[in-house]
Amino acid sequence: MASDKTPGPSSSGEPPRSGTHAESGHTLTAEERAEYERLRRAAGARHRRLRRVVAPVFLVLALLLAPLAVVAAWVHDTVTDTDRYVQTVAPLASDPSIQKVATDRLTNRVVANVDVEAVTAALTKALADTGASPRVVDASETLTGPLRSAVRTVVHRNVDRVITSDAFQEAWEGSNRRAHAAVLNMLTGEREGALRATGDTVELDIGSVVDQVRQRLVDQGFEKAAAIPDSDRTVTLFETEQLGKAQDGMRLLDIVGAWLPVLTVALAALAVWTAPGHRVMLLVTALGIGVMMVLLLVAVAVLRRAYLDGVPPAALPPDAAAAIFDTFVRFLRDSTRTLLVVALITALSAYLYGLGRAARGVRRLARRGATAAGQALNRAGLRTGSVGRRLAEHRSWATGITIGAGILALVLWNHPTVGAVALVLAVVLVVTALVAVLAAASAPAPATDEPGHAVP
Repeated sequence: MASDKTPGPSSSGEPPRSGTHAESGHTLTAEERAEYERLRRAAGARHRRLRRVVAPVFLVLALLLAPLAVVAAWVHDTVTDTDRYVQTVAPLASDPSIQKVATDRLTNRVVANVDVEAVTAALTKALADTGASPRVVDASETLTGPLRSAVRTVVHRNVDRVITSDAFQEAWEGSNRRAHAAVLNMLTGEREGALRATGDTVELDIGSVVDQVRQRLVDQGFEKAAAIPDSDRTVTLFETEQLGKAQDGMRLLDIVGAWLPVLTVALAALAVWTAPGHRVMLLVTALGIGVMMVLLLVAVAVLRRAYLDGVPPAALPPDAAAAIFDTFVRFLRDSTRTLLVVALITALSAYLYGLGRAARGVRRLARRGATAAGQALNRAGLRTGSVGRRLAEHRSWATGITIGAGILALVLWNHPTVGAVALVLAVVLVVTALVAVLAAASAPAPATDEPGHAVP
């Protein structure tokens, strides 16, 4: 007698056949099946609604954090990396406006220490003592102005030679490197270098100076100098309650500068992944980040204008102030422009993979060009064989790997510029085109029109 029970799930763990209930094995009636489909559609609709709500939240957070992440990364690199800081300030030593300011101020300081009036008075007294005529003695008193001008000319010429020489460039970079490393060690609490921080006290370690002085005294015959003790090798410079806050701010900057860009990228990726239409969300995200980068460039320009308006000309000439600002923020501008270019390239790529008429036309034109090039190679006897057939079968994988390699190259590139992005883009396009041509060259060459043969 046939059993009226429907078999349950198999022992292999396969899901029940359509039309059966998973737990009881009861065959679904038409009404039950319709209710099941309705509930499944309702659950899918709720899931899509949730994704439509969550994806914009991720997108807004990513767009708001994008400019902050760029600024935080720039400040972090400049403050915590001595090499990056020296690379930032190095061009100031060779800037003509900065050199002019340094030359003029150093000349004024040197000339101010020269007592021209005393020199003139000594000359007048010497002439009078030697019995010179009163006219000559009176005329010597008027030499103060010309003598001061001559001193200024000589000092200015020699100072200018020093400031514009390579020696000044090297001294500038060396002093900035030592100063930045000392301040960085103080803010991070490291016990290396001459400048150290202990609690709320900033100390200068003069141990190396003590060693040198002791050795020189011994070398000059003062043998008892060898008994100079090693204690008290530090000099307290100052004590401040703000040092702890500065060190806490340094640790916060280290965390924010390192993780805020990662958080921004993660939010942008979540916005694309949770959105029902991944390609459209990628296009929107890329365009949004591009707009935020434009706004950041505008903000830097506004800040530059405010800075130049706030610097008195007597304190710093406008061209020198502009050179200082532009030099310090040039890496921020470069990073912002690079991200703007990357965002535009990403948005264009997302559009070209879409269903728009222009996108389809570009893809169709690219396929025709690759096919024509491949067939030309085929007719010339250059066939790619099995390699070309594999590329043709897995062209999407090959394209994805090529694009992924380009993205990885930019991620691993140390501070990529617009030129680096253009180079990587060119390599990706060339490799993608080469893959398409090699895939097209694997197909047999089309039959040529020969006399006496019908053309199909």
